[in-house]
Amino acid sequence: MNRAIHLHRQGKTQAVRRGGPLFGPASPPDLAFLVLVLALVAFGLIMLFSASYAVGLYRRGDAYTYIRPQLLYAAIGTAAMWAASRVDYHVFHKLAWPLLGLSVALLVVVLFMPEYNGCKRWIVLPGLGTLQPSEIAKFAVVLTFSHIISLNHTRMGSFGVGVLPFAVVLGVVAALMLMEPHLSGTLLILGIGAVLMFVGGTGLKWFVLAGVGGISAIAAALVAVPDLVPYASDRLSSWLDPFADPLGDGHQTIQSLYAIGSGGATGLGLGNSRQKHLYVPEPQNDFIFSIVCEELGFVGACAVILLFVLLLLRGISIAARAPDKFGALLVVGFTVQVTLQAVLNMAVVTNTIPNTGISLPFFSSGGTSLMMLLGEMGIVLSVSRRATQ
Repeated sequence: MNRAIHLHRQGKTQAVRRGGPLFGPASPPDLAFLVLVLALVAFGLIMLFSASYAVGLYRRGDAYTYIRPQLLYAAIGTAAMWAASRVDYHVFHKLAWPLLGLSVALLVVVLFMPEYNGCKRWIVLPGLGTLQPSEIAKFAVVLTFSHIISLNHTRMGSFGVGVLPFAVVLGVVAALMLMEPHLSGTLLILGIGAVLMFVGGTGLKWFVLAGVGGISAIAAALVAVPDLVPYASDRLSSWLDPFADPLGDGHQTIQSLYAIGSGGATGLGLGNSRQKHLYVPEPQNDFIFSIVCEELGFVGACAVILLFVLLLLRGISIAARAPDKFGALLVVGFTVQVTLQAVLNMAVVTNTIPNTGISLPFFSSGGTSLMMLLGEMGIVLSVSRRATQ
């Protein structure tokens, strides 16, 4: 009997290493997580149309300028989520390094693209739209870190395994993103990496060294690109006193705060925002949460926050039941990415942190972001299909 139990456990371990089925046919995906994702997508599409139709009409002569492609991206992303949920997530072991290499190459290419609002964050694809490499970089970092940690989890306490490879990856990616410049995206990448290292078993004593490495990478980027210094200085000054330059650097923050304040407890009603009529810059993107607050009020803002919190909690539950380290780390990485990005966006919109330009997951306009997010959620669902009950 003991030998039979041993062989059974050994077979499960070998299945994990081969990437084959762990417990026979996969179970249905986690229904609660799926409902939360679909609720965020539906809520986001409704708010995007409400926030964007005015600016689309004024600037492009078409009220459906932003919602039309977003609906297409949502459909493609949902199909990608379904496909990813049906694939054994162990296949992503083989894609970790190639995808990281691709994301680094794209981060280099984007530096040669035309500027938009003083930044170079998008690669123009003639006839297809734009591609944002930072969204692919987020996915690649989670995948690569999960891959490395799952293969070396018993040696994560050492500097050579538990710190050095992660510091190198984060240093390269962060330096390239700072050159765009994309400060909030850099902060998000560093935060995701730190969480995965901590969960993966990196000793606390090494986090100081990892922090020094991150600061060194940022300092190197500042030296290589001197324009980052005045850029960061202007953003810091406008954060501390946005009313000092109400028609310049402080304009976005001031209009956002006006929108939030005018919403009150229950808001002005869906579609009734006044600030989206060319007062709040980018209401369809970085500042869409301020339109949510204006139209749906404090109640609507809390509903959005609650959805993101529930998504994180359900993700943690799935990670706790994951059949192996790789699956658990993927779930933690992707759910933390979504919630941390949401926190950063809301912090920018409310002037809690300096305005650095970051989108609200599932709500802001952007095809690359939405499709990548839904693909990642599909991987989480794939892990949930093989989770222990």
